[in-house]
Amino acid sequence: MTSVSDDHVKVHFRMDMDEGGWPTASVESLWAMDRGDGTVRLDNTPWFVRGVACGDILRVEPDEEGLRWAGDTVRASEHCTIRLIVLKDGGSAAARQSVLKVFHSLGTMGEGIERFRMVALDVPPAADLTKIHKLLVHGAAKEWWHWEEGCVTAAWRNIATM
Repeated sequence: MTSVSDDHVKVHFRMDMDEGGWPTASVESLWAMDRGDGTVRLDNTPWFVRGVACGDILRVEPDEEGLRWAGDTVRASEHCTIRLIVLKDGGSAAARQSVLKVFHSLGTMGEGIERFRMVALDVPPAADLTKIHKLLVHGAAKEWWHWEEGCVTAAWRNIATM
């Protein structure tokens, strides 16, 4: 994410837990740029919300307290959201940083969170999707991480089925 400025707002997403009780929160809040027309452009990568990615344009609905709640996607950014649970070295800070570094070299941005040993990757359309997918599969086979697709594009799906 870029640095937070005055035109950044928090957008809240309601989430449902799966059968295993994941995610552990019922709401996730993401930074976004207010476009002044009832829409926002997401400016960070979701940890838990599915179906959205950095750069997506969303409608927002304010509640009676002024909180902005995410609505429909107006325009998808063509970015992908990929999340990893880092297993190598117990998901240590060094292991998470190593994961971020290797994926950054392939054109992604991202950040890690200690509590869940997670890394959330923002994969822009210009990133090397083929190499990223191969590395994700390889790392999972080596038990370096578990990974999931939080939001993917047609280009990603085409790579994944090759």
